[in-house]
Amino acid sequence: MSQPLSHHLLTMAYQNAWANHRLGKAWNQLDATELAAPRTSFFPSIRLTLNHILTCDWFYVDALERELRGDEPHPDCYVFFNHDEPFTEAAALREEQAHVDCRLIAYCEQLRDADLGRIVTIARETPQHDSRLRMLSHLFEHQIHHRGQVHAMLSATTVKPPQLDEFFCAGESGLRAQDFAELGWTEELIWGR
Repeated sequence: MSQPLSHHLLTMAYQNAWANHRLGKAWNQLDATELAAPRTSFFPSIRLTLNHILTCDWFYVDALERELRGDEPHPDCYVFFNHDEPFTEAAALREEQAHVDCRLIAYCEQLRDADLGRIVTIARETPQHDSRLRMLSHLFEHQIHHRGQVHAMLSATTVKPPQLDEFFCAGESGLRAQDFAELGWTEELIWGR
């Protein structure tokens, strides 16, 4: 039996939180020097890249939540980008990322296919108008793109990069069971019966 598209978006929100949880267990092992060390990537350190993922998540999740509540777009949408690095400590960064991941899951839980075309507005200098579906698709792609960069940068540290591709296949449930237990999730919660 096929699931609605809105359910797939919810599974993507869970996958995002799971990948950040698993990656966070790795980056949290880095000392401050390794976290901030110059590296070759789009952003020149693991810490800068993680902060970029977080601030963009804040930016897009805020816009999605505002549209859901019927609120006007944030008049100063750039408030989230006032600092390149709102967090310099690995543990605090991991905690805030987990918080925004939970907000995204909560948002996706209320989605229904019939409402995926609703327009979300972001008050950029030139306002951006996209459907919920496009906005969420962009957000998930953005997260995957930059998480991949962090994963690659980790390979040059003392911490082994974790597997991040064991979320969707039913036969790999045992490989994610420990993470799910740590997060308080079950396979049924995400996939249904």
